[in-house]
Amino acid sequence: MRIGLVCPYDLGRPGGVQQIVLELGAQLRDAGEEVLVVGPGAPIRDPRVDFESVGRSFTVSGNESAVPLALGPDAWSRTRQALEETDLVHIHEPFIPVVGWAALTQRDKPTVATFHADPPPWVRHLYRGLARAGKVALGRVTTTATSSVSASAVPDMWGTPRVVPNAIDVASYDVDVERNPKRVAFLGRDDPRKGLSVLLDAWTSVRESHADAELEVMGAARAESVRGVSFHGTADETKKRQVLASSRIFVAPNLGGESFGIVVAEGMAAGCAVIASDIEAFRGVVRDAGVLVPPGDSTALSSSISRLLDDQDEAGRLGAQALEAVKRFDWSSVLDSYRNTYAFALS
Repeated sequence: MRIGLVCPYDLGRPGGVQQIVLELGAQLRDAGEEVLVVGPGAPIRDPRVDFESVGRSFTVSGNESAVPLALGPDAWSRTRQALEETDLVHIHEPFIPVVGWAALTQRDKPTVATFHADPPPWVRHLYRGLARAGKVALGRVTTTATSSVSASAVPDMWGTPRVVPNAIDVASYDVDVERNPKRVAFLGRDDPRKGLSVLLDAWTSVRESHADAELEVMGAARAESVRGVSFHGTADETKKRQVLASSRIFVAPNLGGESFGIVVAEGMAAGCAVIASDIEAFRGVVRDAGVLVPPGDSTALSSSISRLLDDQDEAGRLGAQALEAVKRFDWSSVLDSYRNTYAFALS
């Protein structure tokens, strides 16, 4: 079976949806399926998947973030053309223009559509206002969502999505490097809702009582110099795993707008003690295997970081607990859920 995985975001740019699409493609290929990944961006050199670019992307602001989309009419036709020889189409974020829209028009093929986002209130209102039109657009499409948060945005008229969580290769985060008991890691873009500014505010207080503490920031770069902070900018997969495995604490200070929290799962897989914002999406991933703090509260964040830096036994216990808890998001479990969904769509 030839499966077309469709991503509306530039696959050459970092992002949770892009990561899931590429990893899902690799997992399906290893399971014996033929896979074509379709989306915007320059041709990517990823030996795990075949990739068909539908054109360049343009950065658009939305949901307190910046997303790279293909918006031209050429992207529409190239998306449809790329999917012609596929047997099943799996669209990630089906209502994101224009790639998702174009893929939805392939009505002669079994189709799965996955909703990833926790959209802002105005998008939820738009979904409800256009519920009937959305039902027509989806037709007989089988829908999934990555969590109860993203499922809650789907109007009842579209049916109840199957919840299939995001996944990671847990074993790949077991990197043989020495863990620094004073190292803290952050992973994410420098979008307002990712909360890096909140973390940097908290870090000032942390350094006052822990002059040897180190903060490793991956995914963002800033011009200003901050004591004890190293900005790595975009980190490749090898670098990311090395930094996470060498860190004692992983911090996810996001302010909202998250539907799952793949970065939280990555920190857990690396055996870090996790401190995350107390938002619904992160609660579903962390459960009782980490520390939750009010989003945007730099005082509570600095206090939690300092407490775990002081109590290495507690930090180690939380790291071990996180590593055990994250196994439910390993590809060995999640891939079967997607393959069962494909079988349902084909039937």
